[in-house]
Amino acid sequence: MSDWIEACAADDINNEDVIRFDHSGRNFAIYRSPEDNYYATDGLCTHEKINLCDGLVMDHIIECPKHNGRFDYTTGKAKGAPCVVNLKTYPTKVENGKVFIMIS
Repeated sequence: MSDWIEACAADDINNEDVIRFDHSGRNFAIYRSPEDNYYATDGLCTHEKINLCDGLVMDHIIECPKHNGRFDYTTGKAKGAPCVVNLKTYPTKVENGKVFIMIS
């Protein structure tokens, strides 16, 4: 079963930034793109399970703070070594100033 879960207020995330969201023992990363769209991925790097929310966001890329591996957060695709396993992504929506993600 999939549920829409309120993750944060839309204004909690600066433009071109990321925040951490924990739910039911899982870690997620919520992003706000330069175009003011919202995205969600698993919160841990697929290389060494480091929190991505501490990484650098530029354009549509999140860079892991430990080994500088990169992912396209809009698709989850691994874009730079040492990351070769893609991130899982989650649908998002904004309603009444709140960001929701669909967790399955």
